[in-house]
Amino acid sequence: MRFIQKLSICVFSLSTTFSSIAFSQSTYPNKPINFIVPYGAGGSADSRSRQIAQKLSVLLKQPIVVDNKPGAGGNIGTEFIARAAPDGYTIGMGNFAPMAVNKTLFGNLRYDPEIDLSPIILIEKGPLVLVVNPNSPYKTINDIVAAAKAKPGVLTFSSGGIGGSHQLSAELFELNAGINMIHVPYKSGSAALTDLMAGNVDLMFDQMYSAVPSIKADKIRPLAITSKKRSPLLPNVPSFAELGYPKVEVLNWQGLIAPKGTPKAIIDRLNAAANEALKDPALRELMLSQGNEIGGGSPAEFAALIKSESAKWSAVVRTANMKPE
Repeated sequence: MRFIQKLSICVFSLSTTFSSIAFSQSTYPNKPINFIVPYGAGGSADSRSRQIAQKLSVLLKQPIVVDNKPGAGGNIGTEFIARAAPDGYTIGMGNFAPMAVNKTLFGNLRYDPEIDLSPIILIEKGPLVLVVNPNSPYKTINDIVAAAKAKPGVLTFSSGGIGGSHQLSAELFELNAGINMIHVPYKSGSAALTDLMAGNVDLMFDQMYSAVPSIKADKIRPLAITSKKRSPLLPNVPSFAELGYPKVEVLNWQGLIAPKGTPKAIIDRLNAAANEALKDPALRELMLSQGNEIGGGSPAEFAALIKSESAKWSAVVRTANMKPE
């Protein structure tokens, strides 16, 4: 009799627990959601996060509080997401570097992107463009390759910091062209571009949203773009693939993530809302005007992208012997 009573109590307890979980998922969200941005306020990741958060807030009918947690190349904020309760009330932006590069670059992360985080949806991805000063003697990619081979370790390229897409694009180009250049890291992409325009460095791989206005103002000269095809914003700028470097393909991306263990029903709810948000005409026009490709799709598709990008960039970091400092 006691055994039956204990069994009944155990079954009731499990039933209550499962019912509670099911209830919480079916009513999700029923309170404000925290949205973590692993970079500082005012940057591109912050701006896009706030735009997406605003759309999600309307669709989910709950406030979404954006919280910037910058530092360590995006690692601090990304780890914060990984350590949060997996209840759907802490989500954030998963960016290219902390999700696919930093595990190999830093070597001592306290989170594993593929183990400790759950992908929700890809938001966007965008190529970079190789630019030089308008007075530069380098008019083509072949000019740069020839100069770098003639004088190894002399040409300089600027970046917004170690391990970011600026540097990684240049390192990938070096490996595929068989050249050696000098990396000059700055505290931000804008500072790196400013010094390029001043003629203090030879070249830079810059983000489209940043480069295009300066290109149109004739402050910098574009030589090639890192997407497979030309961009509608720069129809006269060839892709690296066209120029004989098909492996020099770089798309800086970001998407929504949640702590591992977040219930599938909640991940699916967030995915559906984000896919709907990405249909917004004003948001789409803004993203396209900045040279980006609009994301969307399933959590599984975003997870596959993260996995393939991690493998690709881990190999580049190791081959180029990149170090965080």
